[in-house]
Amino acid sequence: MTEVADRRTIWRERLSACRERVKKTPLLVVEGHLTRMVGLTMEAVGVQAAVGECCLIRDSLGRAIEAEVVGFSGDITYLMPMEEISGVVPNARVTPTGNVSGVTVSNDLLGRVVGGHGELLDGKGALKSSTRVPLTGRFINPLLREPVRTPLDVGVRAINALLTVGQGQRMGLFAGSGVGKSVLLGMMTRFTKADVVVVGLIGERGREVKEFIENILGEEGMRRAVVIAVPADQSPLKRLNGAMLTTSIAEYFRDQGLQVLMLMDSLTRYAQAQREIALAIGEPPATKGYPPSVFAKLPALVERAGTGGVGGGAITAFYTVLTEGDDQQDPIADSARAILDGHIVLSRQIAEMGQYPAIDIEASISRIMTEIVTPGHQQHARRFKQIYSTYRQNQDLINVGAYTQGSDPRIDESIIFQPRLRSFLEQSIHEAVDYEASTQGLHTLIESSEAKTVNDNEKV
Repeated sequence: MTEVADRRTIWRERLSACRERVKKTPLLVVEGHLTRMVGLTMEAVGVQAAVGECCLIRDSLGRAIEAEVVGFSGDITYLMPMEEISGVVPNARVTPTGNVSGVTVSNDLLGRVVGGHGELLDGKGALKSSTRVPLTGRFINPLLREPVRTPLDVGVRAINALLTVGQGQRMGLFAGSGVGKSVLLGMMTRFTKADVVVVGLIGERGREVKEFIENILGEEGMRRAVVIAVPADQSPLKRLNGAMLTTSIAEYFRDQGLQVLMLMDSLTRYAQAQREIALAIGEPPATKGYPPSVFAKLPALVERAGTGGVGGGAITAFYTVLTEGDDQQDPIADSARAILDGHIVLSRQIAEMGQYPAIDIEASISRIMTEIVTPGHQQHARRFKQIYSTYRQNQDLINVGAYTQGSDPRIDESIIFQPRLRSFLEQSIHEAVDYEASTQGLHTLIESSEAKTVNDNEKV
């Protein structure tokens, strides 16, 4: 019996050793080859890879070009390259890697500049971390999200007082070209009371990256910031991944219980990158050339921002939206307006008047403001907008001298207070006005207006 037991033990050990060798044996990789390439879209056959998986394509010099699977049809797999594709030849070998796009994260990211594929661009050495998170993020049960209850000080008087933003709110910054969008973003980057600032420069001019880091963030601002830079000359897939990477990094810091300010410039470039990819693989265009997948991708990205679990951190996000020809009914602008928690509109007409930041108070709104400010603050903000709107609606009559003073007390009041209202909305790019000072200034302005109205009525 002892001899039989010994044999069983020996066979168990041998079987266990064989199982370990099988586990360590690499899986069979089914390679394919390129059959067609049109524009930036590559078609391969024989490849067994999932959508979102990375593949390596060998060019004529043996260099490995990374591409991502973006779709398939029958036995054809569609791939989109991450980098320059010069040198790729017909029937080039396509090898799946088994990896899905992700990013290495750690607290060492603070003060660093990374590219759209997670590569470090600042030459300061590699990260000392092995934590890797997917670009797609994770689903959060909406019932477990902490409600937005606390105002966020962004350092801009007009926003603090009239368009109050809460910690975990998602706002859109709608503007055409050249109306001060980047300057306003820079002000909020420097002045906002947040633990970490994550900035995604997606699809913009390459020269703006260094200017933003040196002139807007500065050495002090970079200590608590992470910059993701994917200029316009990068592939559409890299621009698309750059926006998701920005959100993944912000989620990492939020999950540590930190208050994160995320600025993405711009959401429109993200949508345009998805449009390029979708059209390239044959998806039919729908609204003004945008395929349906674009309008599915936008909420999937935006919903990842916001508050986390109870007692956790929050991502307060500002997404810039480019309005072509200052058209507020642009399909991307219209879709973004519906899924965000408010929008700040920058007006070209106000900018041409020399008023900066050129915020159009009438067209802007913060949907959460009523939940996070006091009734008195809310009443003063409403009163400010009433006086401001009265003047704007009758501005043409006033300018041409067609309005007779005394015809309407409301218009008379708006004319008197117009210089003070404009002064309240104006702010230097180097001037920080905290939340308390903003609300106090609004209170003083409106109280003086009410006092004047009472005095005028007593005289009558």
